[in-house]
Amino acid sequence: MTLPPDVPAELFWSLTLYEAENASGLATEERRYPSLGSRDKPVVNADGTIDLYVGPKAPEGKEANWLATAPGRGFFAILRLYGPGERAVDYSWKPGDFEKIK
Repeated sequence: MTLPPDVPAELFWSLTLYEAENASGLATEERRYPSLGSRDKPVVNADGTIDLYVGPKAPEGKEANWLATAPGRGFFAILRLYGPGERAVDYSWKPGDFEKIK
């Protein structure tokens, strides 16, 4: 998932994973609380975009931008913008979709 430049969150943003079965946080051995956000200082690309990775194993060298999933357990994700700016409210800023990578 890629976030376009200048995420319109005045306070901070976070991507959190939840269990599909019961909507609780998707705790894994790698992370007790399955959230990654601007306060975690993910790596930002030269063009200002932020690539986020979700899966059972981090892509090599991408650990700072990775959220672990649990094999055999379904999940859903919520991207929250705290203090959303105008571009979030008028939908002129949109996050990318999840894309499968190899």
